[in-house]
Amino acid sequence: MAKGALPAQTGERIALAVAEINGCDYCMSAHSYLGKNVAKLDDAEMSANRNGGSNEPKAAPAVQFAAKVARERGRVSDEDLRAVKEAGYTDAQIVEIVVHIALSVLTNYANVVANTEIDFPVVRTHQGLKNGTRTLLDT
Repeated sequence: MAKGALPAQTGERIALAVAEINGCDYCMSAHSYLGKNVAKLDDAEMSANRNGGSNEPKAAPAVQFAAKVARERGRVSDEDLRAVKEAGYTDAQIVEIVVHIALSVLTNYANVVANTEIDFPVVRTHQGLKNGTRTLLDT
């Protein structure tokens, strides 16, 4: 994905949105660290990303679309597609957004199932804050 047409910052924004939707504390922690230290996103931007948006006008439609795809499991409307295209995203970039979502969902689910120990500064999703955490030994 590093050689894709979307900026790395947009990939991090999408990863934050999807981690929040899926309640993956490991991915939220990792992408919060990467967002801040690699992609140079500020706290306000990462908060907007976690809420399915962006403060950056060009990125906002991509993150909104990604959040909708993740929440609706790919079942988006023609209007949703039209909105992201009207914002200037090509068909290839839309496919790239979907690939970012798919990769995030894969890593979210794997880390939630495994309850991967967080080796980044801990940032909890809203679900993680409400539900607490469990370990594989608790099952």
